[in-house]
Amino acid sequence: MQTTFMGVSYSPPKLKLLALRETPVQRSLTDSSACTNLELLSAMIGGPKQIEIAEAIAAHFKGDLHLLFQASVVELVSISGVGEATAARIKSALTLSRRLSMTSMERTSITSPADAAALCADMSTFDVEHLRVIMVNTKNMVLGISDVYKGSVNSSQIRLGEVFRPALQRNAPCVIIAHNHPSGDATPSPDDVAVTRALIQAGKLLDIQVLDHIVLGHSKWVSLKERGLAFGST
Repeated sequence: MQTTFMGVSYSPPKLKLLALRETPVQRSLTDSSACTNLELLSAMIGGPKQIEIAEAIAAHFKGDLHLLFQASVVELVSISGVGEATAARIKSALTLSRRLSMTSMERTSITSPADAAALCADMSTFDVEHLRVIMVNTKNMVLGISDVYKGSVNSSQIRLGEVFRPALQRNAPCVIIAHNHPSGDATPSPDDVAVTRALIQAGKLLDIQVLDHIVLGHSKWVSLKERGLAFGST
């Protein structure tokens, strides 16, 4: 919508064209669960140009806002309208959301590899390999979740003691290991199998059972135990 002011034509911020009750902030206050992702992002950004900036961010990531998790501050500020303060708010909100969701997961039960994969779904967006430990009791109730390693997950570099440290601290009798493949291909590599065998053996020495190892890609996951890889062959 074009408006003329003192002979100059300009487009007013889209926020100004909305009734107060229809603005992203008011809609999120009324019922945030009913808001679209774009509305929630707009409310988070704030300011008169919040809608335009949110649209620019969505366009940059081609509508896939999950990519915000792996976007750097440098990439965010390269988007029109996004300054360092806005980028910091977005990254902080995403980090807080991830931490809180992991805390809430610690009251769930794992009955299948799919349950374990669901607890690690956020890892599919990581652009660097991470290794996560899910600690469970003998009734498969989650005692805690900890990201213990970042970098190349291979048998020559991983420190087995660091993997089991969170389980030892929580007196967890069992663990499920998960890590991601940034390439998007969830197919377990020979190194994945070797790491799993080493973890199973180390777990036996510590009296901690390794129940499974989940490898996550962009849209798929693989359970090494279901595939018969490493488990039952040590």
